[in-house]
Amino acid sequence: MDIPWQELSEEALNGILEEYATREGTEYGWQEVSLDAKVAQLRRQLARGEARIDFDPDTQTCELRPVE
Repeated sequence: MDIPWQELSEEALNGILEEYATREGTEYGWQEVSLDAKVAQLRRQLARGEARIDFDPDTQTCELRPVE
């Protein structure tokens, strides 16, 4: 289920983006990147229409997915 990110509260959107940015496997290589920078990058991807938030009702989790 696609969730329009613009309709989420700032707190909810930030929580989703922070949780996604801190997951295992979302490292940015050799360079250390702050959580704020990661969240800002994800927010820009949403704003540019490059990513979307997908909610899975079975697992009750959100995923960020690339827009194809």
